[in-house]
Amino acid sequence: MVQRNQIGKSAMMLALLGDGLEQENLIRSLEKDGFSVTLGKIGTMESHKIVAAVETAAKKNGIISSEFYREEHALYHATMEALLGVGRGVAAFGAQLRTVGLRFSIVRGKPYAKPEEGEWLAVAFYGTIGAPVKGFEHEALGLGINHI
Repeated sequence: MVQRNQIGKSAMMLALLGDGLEQENLIRSLEKDGFSVTLGKIGTMESHKIVAAVETAAKKNGIISSEFYREEHALYHATMEALLGVGRGVAAFGAQLRTVGLRFSIVRGKPYAKPEEGEWLAVAFYGTIGAPVKGFEHEALGLGINHI
């Protein structure tokens, strides 16, 4: 059972766990509690490709609908907030001669006990950032949460 008001924690755990049984169990638990989940990976020097990968995964897996601007808007803001965490306040990687290799998770649902609080989205990134030279990177983590 996922604790209420912890949609961000759930998204971070999914990104951190990587592939495996623990991740599968968490996904099943979230879905049982009415949340929608999708996962993905991206490696790039260009932040717009990260945004595109997250948006594509969200649409392809039914997390958001392209028919509703508010859903795309919420996803965009959660993604940008998470990217700022990865880049320590900077979301432009290639211009800074930095590359990222990230796993990401997107979790959507009603994290509050009162349904009137509505739906929320959390986007989490976990991976590496560094100079575009193998072995010249370090871990990075980012989380963004936005209401729909």
